[in-house]
Amino acid sequence: MRIVVLAGGTSTERDVSIVSGVGICNGLRAKGHKAVLIDVFCGINQVNWEDPFPEEYDVETAADYIRSFNKDIEMLKKERREFFGPNVLELCKKAEFVFLGLHGANGEDGRVQAAFDLMGIKYTGTGYLSSAMAMDKGVTKWMFQMYDVPVPGGTTMKRQERKDQLEEGLSFPVVVKTCCGGSSIGVYIVHDQKEYTEALDAAFSYEEEVVIEEYIQGTEYTVAVVDGVAYPVVQIVPCEGFYDYENKYKPGAVKETCPAPISEELTRRLQENAVKGYRALGLESYARLDFIVTEDEKIYCLEANTLPGMTPTSLIPQEAAVLGMDYPTLCEELIRVSEKKYQ
Repeated sequence: MRIVVLAGGTSTERDVSIVSGVGICNGLRAKGHKAVLIDVFCGINQVNWEDPFPEEYDVETAADYIRSFNKDIEMLKKERREFFGPNVLELCKKAEFVFLGLHGANGEDGRVQAAFDLMGIKYTGTGYLSSAMAMDKGVTKWMFQMYDVPVPGGTTMKRQERKDQLEEGLSFPVVVKTCCGGSSIGVYIVHDQKEYTEALDAAFSYEEEVVIEEYIQGTEYTVAVVDGVAYPVVQIVPCEGFYDYENKYKPGAVKETCPAPISEELTRRLQENAVKGYRALGLESYARLDFIVTEDEKIYCLEANTLPGMTPTSLIPQEAAVLGMDYPTLCEELIRVSEKKYQ
């Protein structure tokens, strides 16, 4: 199959996306597919249009080319009006499928998906509307509440509505986080008024809207849902601090155990709530839902990730491995379930 793996982009998760893209492209090529790695925003200036999906292909060279733009991304964002880079759409139209290795804004939020729907380009993951809803943590919280998926109490706040006093019903500690961020970028656990004010300043530097919610003390878990079926549960225990950006992508910074060392009853409840959250947002193909569980085993769903990480330390590959599925096979499986959108 001729496949474009899209990575990079303009979000705060650009670096992680490149690592995911390299893994996906290598995995698909190991399965015999003609996969090429392209930066969705920076594109590629020279393409051999006689053979754009060659048998021989150096993924690392393609990744180095993508990374060469890293220092210029902010400048390019100011100079350019168009999001898709040179030759990106042309290559995607020639591909049989596009594997979205993108994370965060302008990739995971439904905009690329909507554009591809209009152009007849097939892609991995859920559609544009469910992508947009899942990307917005405020909307996600509302949808989960409507479908009885347990969530922490909280509220949203727009920059122009900013109040430096906690909403009634909330008390310190609280979590302040960007509405549409990912990889725990822009997430702050605050314990007093001074920290709260500083957290609002920091969160609003990323986005125009933030979520403020009660801090739940407990253990983190995550569950992938693929084609409507829950995968094994992963338990996540950071060696120190919380499961932030640095801990997520630093080998050895967290202890991740799959299957989670918990009772069959708690496993069942986590998997049931993962599927319930998946359905509440109208998700298709695959997603990963994150939870926190208190000492007395109360479950709270934190968010849904519609294009979860595919790096060497990412969680879905760990869950798939427990099911006997290696990384290249998982990449093929995610394409297979995504093809169902088009049947």
